[in-house]
Amino acid sequence: MARTIQGIDGLKELVGTDLGYTSYRTITQDQINTFADATDDHQWIHVDPEAAKQGPFGTTIAHGFLTLSLVSAMLPELLPVEGVTMGVNYGTNRVRFPAPVPVGSRIRLGATLADVTDIAGGAQVQVNVTIEVEGATKPSMAAEILFRYYR
Repeated sequence: MARTIQGIDGLKELVGTDLGYTSYRTITQDQINTFADATDDHQWIHVDPEAAKQGPFGTTIAHGFLTLSLVSAMLPELLPVEGVTMGVNYGTNRVRFPAPVPVGSRIRLGATLADVTDIAGGAQVQVNVTIEVEGATKPSMAAEILFRYYR
């Protein structure tokens, strides 16, 4: 069961803590197509199911950056922060996509709260995350994500 973190002091108490895993969610072709439209990335391995059958993965796969973008939607399940006025994405230190996310697969996010650093008006938080496909032998994405929370 996820905990609710009380403000920046609550975040500091969790540095080094493995936050566990989110519930699984299924990646659909509609999600992939919508992301392709939003980013103008219509490469056939993402949006052409017939051609993808003959490709290296045997089906369409999610864009790496679609997988990365889901961190913002999934992380609050593990790291719900209250008592701040605002939280914003600040960037990434490192991102890798070691394995594909096939359409129809179920993914989950795992996270560790790696660091909390004071900044003017709040704190910068580094969360190390992975996104895994159910049953896969290695993660589909690994990243060091930075957020800023303001008092």
